[in-house]
Amino acid sequence: MKLNELLRNIKNVALTGSDNVEITGVNIDSRRIATGQLFVAMRGTQVDGHRFITKATEQGAAAVLCEELPEVLSEGVTYVKVPSTEDVVGHVATAFYGNPSEKLKLVGATGTNGKTTIATLLYNMFRKLGYKCGLLSTVCNYIEEEVVPADHTTPDPIELNRLLAQMVDAGCQYVFMECSSHAIAQKRIGGLKFSVGIFTNLTRDHLDYHKTFENYRDAKKLFFDTLPKDAFAITNVDDKNGMVMVQNCKAKVKTYSTRSMADMKARILEFHFEGMYLEIDGREVGVQFIGRFNVSNLLAVYGTARVLGEKPEDILIALSTLGSVSGRLEPIRSADGFTAIVDYAHTPDALENVLNAIHEVLDGRGKVITVCGAGGNRDKGKRPLMAKEAARQSDRVIITSDNPRFEDPQEIINDMLAGLDRQQMKKVLSIVDRREAIRTACMMAQKGDVILVAGKGHENYQEIKGVKHHFDDKEVVREFITN
Repeated sequence: MKLNELLRNIKNVALTGSDNVEITGVNIDSRRIATGQLFVAMRGTQVDGHRFITKATEQGAAAVLCEELPEVLSEGVTYVKVPSTEDVVGHVATAFYGNPSEKLKLVGATGTNGKTTIATLLYNMFRKLGYKCGLLSTVCNYIEEEVVPADHTTPDPIELNRLLAQMVDAGCQYVFMECSSHAIAQKRIGGLKFSVGIFTNLTRDHLDYHKTFENYRDAKKLFFDTLPKDAFAITNVDDKNGMVMVQNCKAKVKTYSTRSMADMKARILEFHFEGMYLEIDGREVGVQFIGRFNVSNLLAVYGTARVLGEKPEDILIALSTLGSVSGRLEPIRSADGFTAIVDYAHTPDALENVLNAIHEVLDGRGKVITVCGAGGNRDKGKRPLMAKEAARQSDRVIITSDNPRFEDPQEIINDMLAGLDRQQMKKVLSIVDRREAIRTACMMAQKGDVILVAGKGHENYQEIKGVKHHFDDKEVVREFITN
């Protein structure tokens, strides 16, 4: 593809060299540059790509997209200067891969909690309804049944468009994806055309990156601000930010709620650890999920399928057959009569939701033992809040290591314990070794009790000093439950 074709919709371009040069690929990683490619110099949170322009041209880059020209220009290389490479990289990648998001229906879910569950359930549902589908999620990416491992909640714009192009080639009619606040703020989804945008909820998260809750909220809102007129925006009006998200939205707005007036409504008729019986828009359905927050997730899935033209009866039949997403309120039963639940809950409100769901089912008939920690090199402000919530809703709490990353695990634990008063401390243990913490919880549990192992969910590793060590909460729980 010619460079001038890639730049067709890009404004404020200053060109040094020919725009008629043939481009064989687009890349933001100078280490992976091949002959004839366009190197995009990005200013990241850790590294500035402008430092590697010379390296990229030495490796064969035919053109460079940048905000500042290097002091020495390489002969035969075209330099394209723009005010912000972050703003345009998505549009360039979209053009290079043939605008794949316009050749299928792309559905994006954003919010603090529920993104993975909603995107995965939609993928599973629409495959059951007979469509070819793709999935872009925290847990894994899928092109139909082909697994493509995920490194980020949302890939970089070039990788994202490459995956979407592969999905188009595979005949996918729908793609369901998570849209993280980082991805929106960093314009990773720039240039993509969404058919549906879904808002789940908004609570404290990622303040290590966004600095303020307002910045975090505005990043989410930007997704809805940019939806086209022919798209749908589906928002949760039970969340106080639900209508804020769609204030400037050009798309057709649809609302869902479990508590108030909305376009789509649901209520719980009965619940147990195997699932719930719900009423959705006046129709009854049994589902294999627990927790009031999951009712909201299922309602978002139902609403999305409705605006995409599916019949209510077909949607509910499909919903009734869907199982829980890996590491999301996933129950493991012991021969001794207690239940362990593994969940990804890593924010105070997610922990609150999961513990609420457990208490709803227990109804005072057993004790709750919670094992939880907090990630290193992330928002420190949520650590005492996590411990406080665990202590408030549990009979016993074991504070342990999560993904300490480059922090001392004990210091993270100390930050969490600082949120507890003297009375709460009486029910709390701290055990740095996560394996030992889970073993201790399994030893404490008696018939009818529930152990919640929170924080890592689907993850099968612990990240310590930059190294990922194999660690799977579900594997460890099963080991101690069966021994």
